[in-house]
Amino acid sequence: MSKGLVVAAVHTGSIAEEMEIEVGDRVLSVNEEELNDIIDFQFGISEEEFTLLIEKLDGELWEIEIEKGPGEFLGLEVETVSAKGLKKCCNNCTFCFVAQMPKGMRPTLYDKDDDYRLSLTQGSFITLSNLSEEDVSRIISLHLSPMYISVHAWNPEVRSRLMKNPQAGKLPEQFQRFAEAGIMVHAQIVLIPEHNDGDILKETIERLGELYPSVQSIGVVPVGLTRYREKLTPLRGFTADEARLILDQGERWQQDFFQQTGRHLVYFSDEFYVLAGREFPESVVYDDFPQLENGVGMVRKFITEIESSWDLLPDQVAERCVHIITGAAAQEVFELWRKRLMERVKGLKIKVHSIRNDFFGLSVTAAGLLTAQDIAQQLGDLHGEEFLIPRTMLKADEDIFLDDLSVEWLEQKVNGKASIVENEGLAFLEHVLGNSLEVERFE
Repeated sequence: MSKGLVVAAVHTGSIAEEMEIEVGDRVLSVNEEELNDIIDFQFGISEEEFTLLIEKLDGELWEIEIEKGPGEFLGLEVETVSAKGLKKCCNNCTFCFVAQMPKGMRPTLYDKDDDYRLSLTQGSFITLSNLSEEDVSRIISLHLSPMYISVHAWNPEVRSRLMKNPQAGKLPEQFQRFAEAGIMVHAQIVLIPEHNDGDILKETIERLGELYPSVQSIGVVPVGLTRYREKLTPLRGFTADEARLILDQGERWQQDFFQQTGRHLVYFSDEFYVLAGREFPESVVYDDFPQLENGVGMVRKFITEIESSWDLLPDQVAERCVHIITGAAAQEVFELWRKRLMERVKGLKIKVHSIRNDFFGLSVTAAGLLTAQDIAQQLGDLHGEEFLIPRTMLKADEDIFLDDLSVEWLEQKVNGKASIVENEGLAFLEHVLGNSLEVERFE
């Protein structure tokens, strides 16, 4: 097996570029310490002075001495977290989304990683069920923090049953050790009717809350169910009434935690508010929005950013028509802003397309789980007009949808011009208008 870590990117103008380090080179050691994973690498290059051993593509070895100034970065990225590969998930969760996916999607979507190093470096949620004592000791001794952990249930028996792995029952002990070591944790609960809600959820929230400030946030999201559940455990989603009861109890927990800690601590995904027919809470309820990537508070943050940029809008633009692509969950939000924007800015025409998720099933309503196939079939011919695609629909480092089809493919299918929009209010407004608001601000 090859040693070291392969260079995936070199930033322009960086020290790494100046030292002629190239994509494909292999970093073998830092300060003569062999690299086992990205943790070794990041700790090694955190010093102001260090020596890299680089293996070039032709096999030549370079020893490079690096000196960094305060706040200066080396400027290179590596391909993977470990030369030995990722730690894989050893659970068989009753609600596993990967098990509910059809064939023909991006190959990487079928990989079930469960690696604490990805949790630290990328914010991926892990279960802790595959950690060895050596792993736990390393996390504690190096103070690897924060960690993002999928909890689901505090009760060992319930958690082991949900995840179909007896090792999952060790979670309370692991959390206690992390808390005593000062490791910060962001916890996730995938909530399933009649499995980990009710009293089980109450116990889970309360036990996690007792570990504040180690536990910095608790995100609660409803189980995601696709139409590909043949031979899997029968599960159902929440009803609107059940969602309202959960949010009512959630508000009480938030108030109690805020009085005790100054943080609301437990946060519910946007899907719960849509399902319950409730307005999204004000920004203050989400504190510092600690679980945005988990779909918690994204809509409120988006609305707040639009409102804060409202006075920057021009009174008129050259006539243009823009198509907004979204999932059913966000349809009402975008319909509201479509109306407001068209009233505010003359010459602007906006059409909102709520795409039905035929690929995964109608119960899947999040925009991030839409496929190019469904969008193409439901959009029709746009006659060369512009359509907006949220970045959440695409692969992180490539303009590819879940069904492994490209944005370019979609453009050709619908005869339109795609603009990829980050999930940020100002960026959305600028793409809708076709102008930079920051430039207009200083004119």
